Amino acid sequence: MTTNKELLEIRQKETPRGVGTQTAVFADKARNAEIWDVEGNRYIDLGTGIAVVGTGHNHPQVVAAVKTQLERFTHTCFQVAPYDVYVKLAQRLNKAAPGPSPKKTILINTGAEAVENSVKIARSHTGRSGIIAFSGAFHGRTMMGMALTGKVVPYKAGFGPFPAEVFHVPYPIEYHGVSVEDSLSAIETLFRSDVEPSRIAAMIIEPVQGEGGFYPAPAEFLQALRRLCDEHGIVLIVDEVQTGFGRTGTLFASEQAGVEPDLMPVAKSIAGGFPLAGVIGKAEIMDSVAPGGLGSTYGGSPIGCAAGLAVLDVIDGEGLCQKARAIGRQVREWAEKLQAETNCIGDIRTTGAMCAIELVQNGDANCPDPDLTKDIAVHALNAGVILLTCGVRANVIRFLPPMTIEPEVLAEALDVVGDAIRNLAGGVRKAS
Repeated sequence: MTTNKELLEIRQKETPRGVGTQTAVFADKARNAEIWDVEGNRYIDLGTGIAVVGTGHNHPQVVAAVKTQLERFTHTCFQVAPYDVYVKLAQRLNKAAPGPSPKKTILINTGAEAVENSVKIARSHTGRSGIIAFSGAFHGRTMMGMALTGKVVPYKAGFGPFPAEVFHVPYPIEYHGVSVEDSLSAIETLFRSDVEPSRIAAMIIEPVQGEGGFYPAPAEFLQALRRLCDEHGIVLIVDEVQTGFGRTGTLFASEQAGVEPDLMPVAKSIAGGFPLAGVIGKAEIMDSVAPGGLGSTYGGSPIGCAAGLAVLDVIDGEGLCQKARAIGRQVREWAEKLQAETNCIGDIRTTGAMCAIELVQNGDANCPDPDLTKDIAVHALNAGVILLTCGVRANVIRFLPPMTIEPEVLAEALDVVGDAIRNLAGGVRKAS
């Protein structure tokens, strides 16, 4: 029998250390919210491949759609011999995207590629070059993706210089004392001190920050950005790579703010685990690029597109947006009870099934506890639960279960995490 230890030795010898791995568990099979490793150990997956398998591992409808497409063909390159599943998926995405404007969609491979193409399209449409992004943002590991990302370690350290004319302003986080007014004021200061609005092609924002710590942007902030962009002719890019496809309780998170993005990069949960991404945007903006300016050899893979169509069917047919909201309620109820027992949970954030707890020392928001965060993830893994951490201060545990997870399986996993926190947290409140 091959063991995790044997495979880890091969991994360490044959693959670079720059590809970090959260665990030393090597998957053998997976179904819905559960993974079994090569030694037969069972794990409840609260990471879903970083929010990718929102419909669960190996959903039968997704598998069936992929098998059907495999029997037809696997690749022709859409730019050479186009195919039906690409245009049908684009049609459905255009119809589902927020706002009344006519939309068009390009399908590509990864979230970072979607972000890169969004910047290209915005610059082509406006004839401008500047981009405004936000502190704590994560937009990918390509050069432009890193330039836009607002977290240095491990994503940017040692890789510069980055593309020019990218400007960062604070993301509004009430828990850390940054108000909507503070962020808007920072943009106005930027316009006065560093770059005039007429040089800005786009603003890019995550409606809920991912790697930055699962902080949701207040609806009034997204609405203010929409007005600001309209005033100055700036393209508003809403990065829905992690938040899209039901994760936050609506198909796209920007719906909750009543905001229509100009361009919307999407990926992750779009295809149930198959590599696929896209940019959905207003038709007039998307068409600003001349033929040949957009594309990718593998972009819009027939396999991925077939899976994407099945994912949309599952989201609709199984009510996954409603299930995401129910997951958020279940996690919040659990977290609030635990918060009352301990001094280490400073903040609880649940936007549908995009949930997080922020761990601090003695309840102090200014004293993050990254060591405790890491220890809890390790303890949970040893007890059979896969957890992911995040945050600029590395003190956030995020919960990204499949939206198809059974409530009792989620409860089982939360019990494990709760035990880990109680066992490891130094400050347990005494009953009065």
